[in-house]
Amino acid sequence: MFHISRRKLLTLAGAAWSALALSGAEPSDALAASGKKMITAVMHSDLRVIDPGFTTAYITRDHGYMVYDTLMATDSNFKVQPQMADWKVSDDKLTYTFTLRDGLKWHDGTPVTAEDCVASLKRWGRNDGMGQKLMDFTASLEAADAKTIVLKLKEPYGLVLESIGKPSSLVPFMMPKRLAETPAGQQIPEQIGSGPFKFVKEEFQPGVKAVYEKNTDYVPRKEPASWTAGGKVVKVDRVEWITMPDAQTAVNALQSGDIDFMENLPYDMLPVLEGNPDIQIDVSNKFGFQTLGRMNFLLPPFDNVKVRRAAFLAINQKDVLDALVGNPKYQKVCGAVFVCGTPLETDVGAETLIKGNGLEQAKKALAESGYDGTPIVIMAPGDVTTLKAQPVVVAQQLREAGFKVDLQATDWQTVVTRRASQKPVKEGGWNMFFTNWVGADVANPVVNVSVGGRGTKGGWFGWATDEKIEKLRDDYARASSPEEQKRIATEIQKENYEQVIYIPLGQYLLPSGWRKSLTGVLDGPATPVFWNIDKSE
Repeated sequence: MFHISRRKLLTLAGAAWSALALSGAEPSDALAASGKKMITAVMHSDLRVIDPGFTTAYITRDHGYMVYDTLMATDSNFKVQPQMADWKVSDDKLTYTFTLRDGLKWHDGTPVTAEDCVASLKRWGRNDGMGQKLMDFTASLEAADAKTIVLKLKEPYGLVLESIGKPSSLVPFMMPKRLAETPAGQQIPEQIGSGPFKFVKEEFQPGVKAVYEKNTDYVPRKEPASWTAGGKVVKVDRVEWITMPDAQTAVNALQSGDIDFMENLPYDMLPVLEGNPDIQIDVSNKFGFQTLGRMNFLLPPFDNVKVRRAAFLAINQKDVLDALVGNPKYQKVCGAVFVCGTPLETDVGAETLIKGNGLEQAKKALAESGYDGTPIVIMAPGDVTTLKAQPVVVAQQLREAGFKVDLQATDWQTVVTRRASQKPVKEGGWNMFFTNWVGADVANPVVNVSVGGRGTKGGWFGWATDEKIEKLRDDYARASSPEEQKRIATEIQKENYEQVIYIPLGQYLLPSGWRKSLTGVLDGPATPVFWNIDKSE
């Protein structure tokens, strides 16, 4: 039985939901009457930016997986598998030919073509760090016919399939050519994909909800679902992402059955939820997250490496993790830029960060840096559980070292928008923000955009310029042995900490919770996804 009460849910969520009640539309009640199935989920963030090629924010990535599909995907054995296309590679390793499978249609009913996919890959290749590196090695990328994509390399490059099949931000989602050719710096004007769900534009209310309906024209692959690969079989008719900024409200709604799924469970509420026999608690992303701080290299005072070093010395991971998580089961101090537990793990350059013994060095370095007392503007989102603690803790650590700090309370979607600004602080600019990457997005020098040095020419927010790192990333891409890759990755980590390209603040695991009426919830490095999930009465 479909048992959610729209009015009850609106009451739980508070006054911000009143617009829905006033609209008079009761789509979930009508759905219930028809006997169809709906999942209601509280995600980790409100959805506002809906162009998955415009931001690395995970809520936008998650939206992308609902609406769009990919040429290839990665399964639970870390193996790249066909998704929209199969492929073959020439003997000289210079030509990759991709052939689209039959039955692919955009949500507007038009067929998916190779020209659409070429345009999509080129857009992704401009915006994504791993895509940029692939394009550096690419001689040409063209549509040979309506179903055939041909990528020719300048020299052999071992990460072609891993790049196009990468599971997380920025995911190379396919979209119609007219959308993929949207001018740089602009968001696409429509949400037309070929994926398993359709975006219901008429019901999208930022700050309230996002709605997706099953794409009845979607033809899943025959293979079992595995991570983001395999058959994307949709077993429900509708998915609603409900915005509930207050964690206690969301937990109450999960326990009462008024929502089905909650992506981020508050650590301090786990004991209560663990005692509820109707709730399943699990860590869907077993690789966890790396949390991090990023400075703006374009504006004072962090345009000065001496000031950046002073700030770096003042920061320690344990204080951040204790405030963020506070549970040893779910947190790990880790100085490895490319994640602890991987072949590239090393602590080189991270001593003060992981031991927390750099404050006196920080004070001395700041006094010698020429810092003039310019306030450090730190954006502090209060609406995302996993991003509340970092700005507050680091702001205090910087103050103890002698910095002046302007901690500006905001919400995460404002951060996502504002961090793209290169304007001075007085015109809406910023000096520092914090975010989290899933392990898959930082596990090597090519995929990890935070460690890149492209500056304003395609670099990630903060726009660090470092030619040495870019050369080393090219060397890593050409490396032929694990030993050579480890040596190069260690050099990159050393340069990262010396120049303070970005500051890893430790690793953590994040439990999700859902009603046991849901089955088939998938794990993986880019969760949650909503295909393969069924819902019982």
